[in-house]
Amino acid sequence: MHGMGRGDIKQRGTLLASLAWALLAGAGIAGPVLLGLVLSVARAAEPTDEVDTALIVAVDVSNSVDDARYKLQMEGIAQALEDPSVIRAIVGGAKGGILFSMITWADQSKVNVPWAHITNEQEAKAAAMRVRALPRQGGEFTCMSRMMRFVSDKIVPQIPAKAAKVVLDVSGDGRDNCNEPEPVEQVRDELVSYGVTVNGLPILEGNEGEGEGPGGVPTQSYLPAPAGKGESGNTPLEDWYRDHVKGGPGSFVLPANGYADFGRAIRQKFVLEVSSLFGDER
Repeated sequence: MHGMGRGDIKQRGTLLASLAWALLAGAGIAGPVLLGLVLSVARAAEPTDEVDTALIVAVDVSNSVDDARYKLQMEGIAQALEDPSVIRAIVGGAKGGILFSMITWADQSKVNVPWAHITNEQEAKAAAMRVRALPRQGGEFTCMSRMMRFVSDKIVPQIPAKAAKVVLDVSGDGRDNCNEPEPVEQVRDELVSYGVTVNGLPILEGNEGEGEGPGGVPTQSYLPAPAGKGESGNTPLEDWYRDHVKGGPGSFVLPANGYADFGRAIRQKFVLEVSSLFGDER
């Protein structure tokens, strides 16, 4: 069976885009959102030569994540993709664009947003719309090692373009509790050996949080948490993420002070991850 040439793929992309335009317009979707969605369909059918970043966003949906917390996470990611500072970082790189993918994880992992090429505001907003439209995902346990294995075996090998850097963005409110035969740090190190940078966004709830500063503004920490025990009697979650999740050149941990602070944290994290602003935190 012969593969398709670039011209065949481009023609298929044009046909798919035309069909998408007709279907979406018929569904009452119009304006910039419609155009962004159509452009995403067309780009998905065309080969992408090179991007600045391939960003994999992995979102915890285990049993500690109720409906309200799930919505805060999805809305936070969507708003981050729409944020002007994030869009400037996306289009301001040497290649002028990124690949974006999102998975949810608990007992099992699921790809919710397949690889999308984002090179402009319209495409970023189209990706945000896809995130907002996702149906509720759920699960029981916090199987982080299993999620990283899924990323290593199923996601990273299918990156559809050469990426200057590949980033796995892991967020969650707890430690791995699945007792997998592969420790989290072992699979993380495997990902790092493939050139993946793994960053952490621990969501600090209860005694894990750092409280509020003047005016009710959440305090922020980029340094290791003080020595002590978290609410579960184990290493504080932020430290656990530093020890077991964070890995690779330029990797970092940026915590959210509760789910209400998730939007701020993921927006700031996206800017760092798709630009060259962050260094190697040790």
